[in-house]
Amino acid sequence: MDLNGLVDGYRDDIIRSTQEIIRIKSVEEEPREGMPFGKGPNDALVYYLELAREMGFAAKNVDGYAGHVEYGEGDEIIGVLVHLDIVPEGEGWTYPPYSGHINDNRIYGRGTVDDKGPAISVLYGLKAIKDAGIKPGKRIRIIAGLDEESGWECMEHYFKHEEKPVAGFSPDAEFPIINSEKGILIFKMRKTFDRDKKGTGFIKSITGGNRPNMVPDRCEALLETSGMLTPDRIRDSLESFTKKTGYSMEFSQSNGEVLIKSFGVSAHGSTPEKGQNAISQMLGFLSELAVGDSDAESFIRFMAEKIGMEYYGESMGVGFEDEVSGKLIFNLGEIKLDGSEGELVINIRYPIMYNREQVIGGLEKTLEGTGIEITDVSDKKPLYVPEDNFMVRKLKEVYKEITGEEATLISIGGGTYARTIDNAVAFGPLFPGQPELAHQKDEYIDIDDLMTITKIYAKAMYLLAE
Repeated sequence: MDLNGLVDGYRDDIIRSTQEIIRIKSVEEEPREGMPFGKGPNDALVYYLELAREMGFAAKNVDGYAGHVEYGEGDEIIGVLVHLDIVPEGEGWTYPPYSGHINDNRIYGRGTVDDKGPAISVLYGLKAIKDAGIKPGKRIRIIAGLDEESGWECMEHYFKHEEKPVAGFSPDAEFPIINSEKGILIFKMRKTFDRDKKGTGFIKSITGGNRPNMVPDRCEALLETSGMLTPDRIRDSLESFTKKTGYSMEFSQSNGEVLIKSFGVSAHGSTPEKGQNAISQMLGFLSELAVGDSDAESFIRFMAEKIGMEYYGESMGVGFEDEVSGKLIFNLGEIKLDGSEGELVINIRYPIMYNREQVIGGLEKTLEGTGIEITDVSDKKPLYVPEDNFMVRKLKEVYKEITGEEATLISIGGGTYARTIDNAVAFGPLFPGQPELAHQKDEYIDIDDLMTITKIYAKAMYLLAE
């Protein structure tokens, strides 16, 4: 049985398939009939399942929410959980984000690492098992979801209609083995403005951010000028502010209005320290500019003080931490403000020893008396798999065999599909020391790494399904 040799023989096909699926813009859109997450994600699923059928696998589309590819026989299932949806591309790419462009042995494009490259990798790993003539004692099932970057409705629907695996992994994070994932809270902090308190004052509107789990790289504020708040004063204040902070912000004016643009650096919401939050920059500037007592100005000043550029939620009353998973992570992902209300969308990753009630309780205590409400709360509970779990032992064996390195256990703030089943962990695709490129511009996967992870996943699926 030479799984590695078989994988090497697929090299050109793996590259081509990765490029082809990258060219599908599978960002969630408005639903269509039979396409609950829109045409782009559906096109990616159709492509993936058809590729699997061409390899000779049984493949099933589960109502457009998700799909699976299966090989082998037996009562039990080993699951490999991937996702084919992606976050929006953002700006500033060197190569077109949906081209699958190759340069310096790297395939560039949105989703190459998160999570289309690994999804192609596990499919070809399964092909190697099949082509080697191996008859596993358990069924191996690759489950592909289409809503991982938003609400995980795909997995909720899938597991209402399909069997759950007894164990498995998700190739959607880092190596060696992630056995601990923080809980994930997504919610809105909203305030309705009282027009008797001058409504929004000089702030006409603010918009920024694409998704809660992305560090926003852009924010815009439209300001009205009058009295002492002239365009020249705003321009001078912005110049002073950017000189002091080093932030990238721009000024323009037209017809008595001023447009301020704030530019940041996108990153994954679980690692906000790797980005630069454009919304937080805007809050900082507007809080210094605000001199009135309108509801909007009070809202901005409060958020600038309590959130600002912090990553760990200390000023919001949720600076929690434990020994296993570390500090709580706080990401301000989106903002919308107009004449009637202000709304922030927050993404929190809380330590595994804490729960939703503790986090919400800390926030509500900080918000007392402000008129700001917490709404639309969603919660994904933490994941923790002990080191002596049989599946962890198998994956340690595989990782050492292919890489020559010992497999240590790590904890992350990110959330993977591993938490949807029992006995599951996140397993790759990033190797230790590599840059985190998920949700960032110029996302890429190295072709040699793509081949190596395919070998790792082939052997992992084989050992788990023995």
